[in-house]
Amino acid sequence: MNNTIVSYLLDFEIVRNMFDFVSTKFGLNASGILTFFIFFIAAFIVVNVMAVIGGLGTYAERKISADMQMRIGPNRVGPFGILQFLADGVKMIMKEDIVPAKADRALFFVAPTLCLMGVFASLAVIPFSKGLTLTHLNVGVVYLLGVSSLVGIGIFLGGYSSNSKWSMLGGMRGASQIISYEIPVTLSMLAVVVLAGGLSFDKLVDAQTGWPTGWFIFHNPFTFIGFFVFFVGVLAETNRAPFDLPEAESELVSGYHTEFTGMRFAFFALAEYVEVFVVCGAASALFLGGYKVPMDLGGESILGQILQMGSFLTKTFLLYYVVIWIRWTLPRLRVDQLMVVCWKYLTPIALFNLVGCALWVYFLNGKSFYELVMNMAVTSIHSGGGH
Repeated sequence: MNNTIVSYLLDFEIVRNMFDFVSTKFGLNASGILTFFIFFIAAFIVVNVMAVIGGLGTYAERKISADMQMRIGPNRVGPFGILQFLADGVKMIMKEDIVPAKADRALFFVAPTLCLMGVFASLAVIPFSKGLTLTHLNVGVVYLLGVSSLVGIGIFLGGYSSNSKWSMLGGMRGASQIISYEIPVTLSMLAVVVLAGGLSFDKLVDAQTGWPTGWFIFHNPFTFIGFFVFFVGVLAETNRAPFDLPEAESELVSGYHTEFTGMRFAFFALAEYVEVFVVCGAASALFLGGYKVPMDLGGESILGQILQMGSFLTKTFLLYYVVIWIRWTLPRLRVDQLMVVCWKYLTPIALFNLVGCALWVYFLNGKSFYELVMNMAVTSIHSGGGH
């Protein structure tokens, strides 16, 4: 059985009493209705919070890039320009929705929606905390890989349906790039799955500790390298620089979303910035201990959930900053260089790491490098070899 946010809430007596009261009042088993209602409210909150975070991501991008280039950045709308993303949203809503005369209208309408659906659907398994996660699926890793692939389909359809040469080139680049880089990303995730012994994000996080010595990134040399392979791969999957070939404005006008205006263009932009949060959250859960806090402070209580969420968001936003930092530091790769990096370097390294992790589990019983060193030190002291 998969644990969900409803399972966590049912541990509280007030929620159980609410279920019993509704069932008694209406003379039927209301558990299904209340479960749906709780999931709806939780999903509504998560989606809206992520939409705000995606909007704030555009603000952070502008301010961080301005700092790096010794500029001011947004400073007119709201304090320090922090409401600039709301002004952008209003502007997008008011813009005319234009559809090219020879575009495939059905696919043109579906493409941005597919991108947004793929990103928001992946939020179902992102573990914000032990209890405040929509669902801990037994196959959470497989689910995340599956639904996030919708973004690649949406990007390709956006370029194909526009009936524009520039858009088509951007869509083809996006499709080839996302499909290619899914290989090293998947292999890097499987290496962690081998160590944890499960595909659920709940199990992956529980196999780590709140201290950095218990994180998978420091578990062994293979996972340390695997983290960087994974991070580079998700940069390419999210079309972030130096892998922003699908929307290379210096050569393709604007790439796959050249012909999109108003809210359809906003959907593509929002999907990109929310997806950056999703992949940073996945990297945090897979390699950086996720929501774990030192000594499991707070336990399963509300305070514990707040501390866990704070731990998860801190790691995720630090990675988010690094993603923006990289964009304004490194130049864009050529298409041939992008494919060489994937197939000649990242994929063989990821495969080597997967085999290395499997051998590590088999011969060393899955103990981390830190545990092996500490055991050797304790054994040396007990045997009289040290003081």
